[in-house]
Amino acid sequence: MKARRAVVLVSGGLDSAVAATIAKCERFELYALTFQYGQRNERELESAKKVADALRVKEHKILTVPLDAFGQSALTDKKIPVPKQRSKQEIGTGVPVTYVPGRNTVFVAMGLAYAESVGAEAVFIGAHALDYSGYPDCRPEYFEKWNELAKLATKQAIEGAPAKIVAPLVQWTKSKIVETGHDLKAPMKHTWSCYESGPAPCGKCDACQIRAEAFARAGIPDPALATLKP
Repeated sequence: MKARRAVVLVSGGLDSAVAATIAKCERFELYALTFQYGQRNERELESAKKVADALRVKEHKILTVPLDAFGQSALTDKKIPVPKQRSKQEIGTGVPVTYVPGRNTVFVAMGLAYAESVGAEAVFIGAHALDYSGYPDCRPEYFEKWNELAKLATKQAIEGAPAKIVAPLVQWTKSKIVETGHDLKAPMKHTWSCYESGPAPCGKCDACQIRAEAFARAGIPDPALATLKP
């Protein structure tokens, strides 16, 4: 019997690693997709390769999508500083300067194309809307609309087998993501969440603060910290 296939969007971060692990636990054969989009933090690409290897994906493609050509984000324009040491209230209010215009829209579209090319029935993405900065392309309704489009946009959909966009973590808290990753033995030790590159996470950006709080709430040591060289 032909294996069920899924495309997993692997960024190198914690959320995508857990989402991909969920797909693997659902017995999908995994096709990983990672993007070099001009992000200032290229450390996550190294992490993405390690996560994909740990999950024994069937294939791993790294595509270049130059979103930095548009700028307007602290993640793609080094002239815009990454916010540091913001309060929890500040992190949870508004759309931060780390939002990359159109990023998930581009990524999901590419994932859908990849899924059709390999005959995959699902595209897994690790986006979630709770306990995180208010990115508009991480909301449940965003993915609902994507699935409506997926039914119209591809040959496989017209033939009755549209690929489904799956965001299993979309309404989870960050601590639940950590707990699930721990229970499923997701390769969290290989992940990188910091918005900066370097030998160690900065510990001060929004992503670092949210990650640290999530592991603390879950009562689980962050395995990635144990892998850092002294």
